[in-house]
Amino acid sequence: MGGDLVSAPDGKAPSFLVAALKDPIGANLDRVQIVKGWIDADGNAQERVYDVAWGDADARQPGADGKLPSVGTTVNVAEASFTNTIGDPELITVWSDPEFDPALKAFYYARVIEIPTPRWTAYDAKYFGVTPADDVRMTITERAYTSPIWYSPAG
Repeated sequence: MGGDLVSAPDGKAPSFLVAALKDPIGANLDRVQIVKGWIDADGNAQERVYDVAWGDADARQPGADGKLPSVGTTVNVAEASFTNTIGDPELITVWSDPEFDPALKAFYYARVIEIPTPRWTAYDAKYFGVTPADDVRMTITERAYTSPIWYSPAG
């Protein structure tokens, strides 16, 4: 899977249409990220993660540092349950690389992140009526990844 891009006319940055839909019986979506990797002019591997679409966009915006605040959680660990009252069931956007350099090889892939949900340890603790140790993780944030798209400069 994935794909290959060749250099665009006039060195224009590639644009990507990203669309994600939650599983019908699963959790809402927290955010969609584009992960970009490239080799810089000095031959060093670089990586950057861009938040490109996110749930609760009216209430949540990136801070001065560019980082998106947490979506929060609705997990009730004792009941091993959650509600879909945060995040969104569908996220769609078109994104172009704001730091595109047509002379450098790069790759891009999308990462979709769900809102937190109970981990299997929470379901087991409820079912067996036990109290887990303090260091046992009781929630999980599921992720999905696309295949990469590779960019190669002309020549």
